Parts: sequence; C-alpha cells; structure tokens
Amino acid sequence: MRLQTSFISRFLNHIRFSSLTLATVISSTPFYAAASDEVNVYSARKEALIKPALDRFSDETGITVNLITGSADALLRRLQVEGDASPADMFITVDAGRLFRAKDAGVLQPIKDAELESAIPENLRDSDDYWFGLSQRARVVFYNPKKVDASEFSTYEDLANPKWKGRICTRSSTNIYNQSLVASMIDADGKEATLEWIEGYIGNLARPPFGGDTDLLKAVAAGVCDLTLANTYYFGRLGQSSNPKDNEVYNKLALFWPNQQANERGAHVNVSGAAVTASASNVDNAVKLMRYLTNHESQMWYADVNNEYPVVEGVLPPKSLQPFGEFKADKLSLSVLGDNNRLAVELMDEAGWK
Repeated sequence: MRLQTSFISRFLNHIRFSSLTLATVISSTPFYAAASDEVNVYSARKEALIKPALDRFSDETGITVNLITGSADALLRRLQVEGDASPADMFITVDAGRLFRAKDAGVLQPIKDAELESAIPENLRDSDDYWFGLSQRARVVFYNPKKVDASEFSTYEDLANPKWKGRICTRSSTNIYNQSLVASMIDADGKEATLEWIEGYIGNLARPPFGGDTDLLKAVAAGVCDLTLANTYYFGRLGQSSNPKDNEVYNKLALFWPNQQANERGAHVNVSGAAVTASASNVDNAVKLMRYLTNHESQMWYADVNNEYPVVEGVLPPKSLQPFGEFKADKLSLSVLGDNNRLAVELMDEAGWK
C-alpha cells in the first residue's frame, strides 16, 4: 500500500505539472519509482549536449539514466512544484546564480564526497557542498578590431569610461549572466563603486539592452556597436557552426581578456553544474554519475561539445577554444555570486539597467 500510494502521488503530481512544462520541456522519459539500477536527471542542457555522456555512463555501469530536458527556470519550478514527490535525483543547470536559487529553494541536498572534492577546485563548487561545477565559461569582451584597438582595453571597470559612450551593446539586467558578473564586482570593488560602474556602463550603450549573447556578437559584427560582453562558448559555437554566416560573424570579431595584470583579479568565470535533489531516491547512483562526468574522458567530451573549459585541472581546453589563448581566471568562490545576487539586482535596478 505504501509503494502504491507513492506511485499514485507521483503520477498525479506529474499530471498536475505537465501543463506547466509542455512548452518548455524538450524531451521526457516518464519515471516515478526508485530503482537500484537507475538515476533520474533533470537537465537544462540540451539533450545533444549531455545525453551521449549519459549513455556511455549507462554502458559502463549498467545504470539506466532517465533524462528530462528543458529550460533552467522551468525545471527549477518543476522541482519546486513536485516537492518531495519529485522523481528527479540530479539537477543539471548553468550559472552559479541559478544553482544558488535551487539551493535557496530547498530542492537540493548537500553531498560530501572526497572524490568530487578532489577533482573540482574549491571555488568551482558550492561552499556547503550543494552543487559541483562540470564546465567553465568566461564572460569577457568581444570587439570589432576594425573599430577598436586591443590596447584600448584593460578591465571590466574601464567599460564605464566615457570614451566608450555610444559604443557598447549589452543584454538585459534580468539575464543571470550579467547579474553574476555584477555580483562578482560587488565582491571585488564594493557596493558603491559597483553602482557607479553600472551607471557609467549603461551610460555608454549604443542602444537599450536587447537579445541574447549571440545577438550581441552579431550586432558587433554588423557595426551596431563596437564591443559587448558575452560568454566564451557563444563565440566558440559561431566558429564551429556549419552555417557560413555564423563563421563570418566569428571572423569579424576578436576577444579580450579583462583584468589580467598581476595586481588584478582575472577574467570573470562561471560554471554549468550538477546537484543531487532533496527528493532523490537514487543518491548513490547520482553521485556515481557526477563522478563520471568529472573523469578525464568525460571532461574532454563535455567541454568540447559545449565549447567550454573543463573544471578538472590538467584537462586541456577543446581545440575550438585554444585560439583564444591562455588567461588568468578570477578565483572568487562562485558561491559568492549567489550570495550577492539580490544586491546585484537591486543595484542594477537602482542604476536603471533595463
């Protein structure tokens, strides 16, 4: 009776939530009851960017991976609505800010695992062990070399300099990537200086905030503006695309790594990451899967297919990113990005970043 009740509860919960996720969930495999030979994954990474690694895990361990993919925000809402009845064992999403939101919502549980702690640098995992990084991306300057000389750049802070007035394109303040960048600046420069920076930065915009990172890169290539901030993997995708128009955009742009001097903190980095859900019935298998995704072979594949940087030291970046060169990364604990997120949003609102 107990198992039957649990099954019915999960089934009804699945039906109740299906109307919320129909438009956002890309693919789904129904799963409800726990099994010793399976693990259930909610992933904000598209199926093509994660499933081959999960299939190899299944082939090598005999553990079946049931995968549901969808948008990061929709999957987090799903976890919240399903609550203790959620069948999910693992949640994979992008940006430490989103991982913090999941932790803050109470849908994750901490995992103490010596193997994961040894593999993943401390700053790229949650300080309370609620999530672990799987890959890195940097949010840096992309510019049109026909309009800007690299010698004009220096730091993120310098983008508030009036010399850039009317020359910058940017995404909305609602974008988590921008929020995390501002959160990192709060830690580095303090609240007041960061507010002044935001005011100067948005005062230099060529047009109101718009689009996503790819749109911004295309705008710089088209001459709408001279420079933008974007995540490195978007640039890498353009270079690896089979679409000649994407390649054309890639070839018109150049990358600059900010804050690289000896006394500076380095370029802002963030992660895609994984966590075990609070409702997990297959905790051991979820941990085994996280360990698998941080082994050398998986890190090479995952970084290559996502055009991102590995989190495990000693694993080389994919060939698509090697032309970008080496850089100094900010070693700030990414947990701070979540801690500072609310203040970052408040400062962006106060400064009028739309």
